[in-house]
Amino acid sequence: MRAEEIPVTEYRLAILDDYQQVAGDYAPWDSLLDDGIKVSVFSAPFVSEEQAVAALAPFDAIVAMRERTRFPQSVLDSLPNLKLLVTTGMANAAIDLEAASDRGIVVCGTGGSPAAAPELTWALLLAFARNLPVEENSLRAGEWQTGVGFELEGKTLGIVGLGRIGKRIAGYAKAFGMDVLAWSQNLTADAARAAGARLVGKEELFSEADIVTLHLRLSERTEGIVGSEELRLLGPDGLLVNTARGPLVDEAALIRALEEGWIRGAALDVFDEEPLPAGHALLHSPRTVLTPHVGYVTHESYRKFYGEAFEDVKAWLAGEPVRVLNG
Repeated sequence: MRAEEIPVTEYRLAILDDYQQVAGDYAPWDSLLDDGIKVSVFSAPFVSEEQAVAALAPFDAIVAMRERTRFPQSVLDSLPNLKLLVTTGMANAAIDLEAASDRGIVVCGTGGSPAAAPELTWALLLAFARNLPVEENSLRAGEWQTGVGFELEGKTLGIVGLGRIGKRIAGYAKAFGMDVLAWSQNLTADAARAAGARLVGKEELFSEADIVTLHLRLSERTEGIVGSEELRLLGPDGLLVNTARGPLVDEAALIRALEEGWIRGAALDVFDEEPLPAGHALLHSPRTVLTPHVGYVTHESYRKFYGEAFEDVKAWLAGEPVRVLNG
């Protein structure tokens, strides 16, 4: 290539938190160089807000993977070059949309796979019910049939949040012969009935359900919506499943509930702090099945996330941004 043919770099784009180093498999990011964009990929999480600001200050555009990196007002104030912020998914509680708008930053989203999170929820539920992690580890250690599981048929499932994901979970539960209860602040009896569930109060749901699964968006209204009272109502035969967001549950209360036997156990894909630090109490809590927030980590989701994030960048370059969240 002759010197005059070398593209002039006008913008810098950061792709964040590519833990598996696969972003390049799902979109042609290198082709953006022809549009004057130099792309940098960050695979490790930032350990602090200060580290994130120091690393991202030079960038004009950022692609964020879900809530892995936070963008509160304090961070946005410290990124003077930032013009475009893309998040995978159409909602991201880690981005201060108002602050972004005040600073003239366009925030765009993407679609996602509707099946990924519900399927992972059911996988965790089944894994706990049949004691799969313990049985697999025991088998590999040379042992045979070390525990006794339980069946789902005839059990009662309580769904907190009967939105897009919660409705799928209700369908799975019916296929397994379960009774389904549902509750959220604005849920109506008709909406619950249409999804195959029965609307009950919050206390009734936690008292009657054998298993409670959470499918709410995180907000000021829902943070800590499950605490000591709810866990005690769930009782020593009850299982809590959370694939939504960690702060929906009072983590200290959950750890105590597991250690003191208030509940049968917990199956968790999400945590207050992510990645979960080494030595965290939940890693040593009894009767748990834990996964590292992989509810959306599928080929299908990543094709949608990265593919549409690439489209967002191209549309912004053309002066016609799409899927704008703060427009």
